[in-house]
Amino acid sequence: MELGLAGRNALVVGGSKGLGQGVAEALAGEGVSVALMAREPDALKVAADAINGRAKGQAVAVVADLADPIAIAEAVMSAQAQIGPIDILINNCGGPPPVMAAGADAALWQTQFQQMVLSTFQLTDLLLPSMRKRGWGRIVNIASTSVVEPIAELAISNGLRGLIAGWSKTLAGEVAGDGVTVNMLLPGSFATARTSSIDRRQAERDGMTESDVARLAAAGIPVGRYGRPDEFGAAAAFLCSQPAAYVTGSMMRVDGGACHSL
Repeated sequence: MELGLAGRNALVVGGSKGLGQGVAEALAGEGVSVALMAREPDALKVAADAINGRAKGQAVAVVADLADPIAIAEAVMSAQAQIGPIDILINNCGGPPPVMAAGADAALWQTQFQQMVLSTFQLTDLLLPSMRKRGWGRIVNIASTSVVEPIAELAISNGLRGLIAGWSKTLAGEVAGDGVTVNMLLPGSFATARTSSIDRRQAERDGMTESDVARLAAAGIPVGRYGRPDEFGAAAAFLCSQPAAYVTGSMMRVDGGACHSL
């Protein structure tokens, strides 16, 4: 299938590793110029160099911490100065530390609200007007299957990602007539550093090895394994594509069939 993305420009938040990197590589492979945003310059350089070394598109790095609204605004300006107007926005952020719902620290909620929620709103508001003016745009919000099936001990993640889901659906209806689509991707368990950290925490708590925890987790996924970031990237690239112009306001699970909800 021809995705019709060659010549487009994308900003991929969290594009230096994990699922964000998988999305950036998939888009670059379709001829998209990608700006990778993250807070670690060294990791960004490695990711950008890897894309520039093998993909049809080009990659540039912009440094920003999602906890800093000023840095976000500056990074957006830098990205557009380097690759041009942004057509595709991939909103993505790392998950908060595991906590129980009861007694979760209010300060931690506030910190994560800025990093996970307000940063997403800010990035979208910075880039959406020009998308609407040009009559074409793609916004993909990466969340988690916890939106439809909350995960134990991830209370903050469950709560804040659910908030983004409501906002995303509302926004989709507001901008659909302007040629801009807004969708969500809900990843399950992927072979990333985030998943490894969760497995390691469980292993320490239960007196197991991390590999044993991962093996048991994989056994509970119908496809029998963790996903690969490139598989997730392919799903994101489709939602960004021209053939997906009629898909908006949707949530797509990419979880190997693990969710029990409809």
